[in-house]
Amino acid sequence: MLGQLIMLKASGKDTDGAMGLVEQVGPPGTGSPPHIHHNEDEWFYVIEGEATFVLGGDTTFEARAGSFVFGPRGVMHQFTNAGEEPCRMLLGFTPAGFENFIMELGDPAPHLTLPPPSAPDMEKLFTLAKKYHVELLLPAPTSS
Repeated sequence: MLGQLIMLKASGKDTDGAMGLVEQVGPPGTGSPPHIHHNEDEWFYVIEGEATFVLGGDTTFEARAGSFVFGPRGVMHQFTNAGEEPCRMLLGFTPAGFENFIMELGDPAPHLTLPPPSAPDMEKLFTLAKKYHVELLLPAPTSS
């Protein structure tokens, strides 16, 4: 998904809807666009590498291995792998549900390796964001 390898660790089915958990590995330069979750809080635990986070539009900081970042619902956030190596993180969502967005947006990985670079399907991204009550702070794609 979005140039990253995502592995589902726990879904709402596993936690009676309490939370979802994924492990994400992203090459340098990948991350998430600026967005706002309207249904869930999101948290990040950096296992390896480093990422630049923006919270609320005005707070930017570097998170390295061992860092924990909390993105409360209703607050804009984004992250980018700012390092020169892949960044590996755990991403949690409470309540569960956003992990389904990730699984719908991405394609099944034939191997547990980083996917080749590719352009995201922006129309699919915006359609699923709306379905899962995530506000993307990007210009919407226009139909030609």
